[in-house]
Amino acid sequence: MSTAAILRPSALPVTERGGGARTVRLVTAELGSQKLLNGITRFGPGAAIPLHSHNCEESVIILDGDAVFEIDDVTHELTTHDTTWIPPDVPHRFRNASDSAPLAIFWTYADVAATRTLSASGETRSIASEHAGSRA
Repeated sequence: MSTAAILRPSALPVTERGGGARTVRLVTAELGSQKLLNGITRFGPGAAIPLHSHNCEESVIILDGDAVFEIDDVTHELTTHDTTWIPPDVPHRFRNASDSAPLAIFWTYADVAATRTLSASGETRSIASEHAGSRA
């Protein structure tokens, strides 16, 4: 049986994702979650993640800053507290709309076995493996 947890992002390890994106994992299978994953990703000015899709639903909340969200070949401008819901297998991406201010997003996947498939290469990997070794 898992126990409840209080997570303090400032005290958790950070994974450098490349391209100016950094992630802190919060709720994970290692913690005892059986149904969801979540965390916070911070983007430096102008930083972006590549177009990709997941094998499960995802929701993202803009915590701080302004984002450009691309989905279904349509671009949307998002700001603090705007929230997305993304169905499985739909290519999308986020980028920091600012050239000078940071962007922070809170993401949740509806499956501890969530995967990311990069649209450009077709490469699929588990979300957990992207952050392997980041939790001490």
